Amino acid sequence: MLVTRIALTDAGGTCFEDLDIELHEGGEIGRLSKPLPATSVIFRENDASYDYDWHNAPQRQFIVMLDGELEVEVTSGEKRRFRGGDILLVEDTTGTGHRSRNIGGPRRSLFIPVPEE
Repeated sequence: MLVTRIALTDAGGTCFEDLDIELHEGGEIGRLSKPLPATSVIFRENDASYDYDWHNAPQRQFIVMLDGELEVEVTSGEKRRFRGGDILLVEDTTGTGHRSRNIGGPRRSLFIPVPEE
């Protein structure tokens, strides 16, 4: 299962990395990853006008997009768009951070904080 990671570079900037979460056959219930530790679940809704300038993630967390569309920019200038069903792992809790803005409407997502590695 594809997860896009927003990682911290050695220079204190940010970059995108594509991670593949390995899934194993779980029989009738489908394919499953190994259990990952999480501390809580946060439900979030943003207005269509959401446009957040450079900022850090408040904590290491997965963001699961439920609906809407989000554009994220990292310090290299690369931009990627994420929609319902996409998953991000944000780890840039220090450094320059990233920019994010909604595209075309409101957005709903889940934040799942995870312990530092």
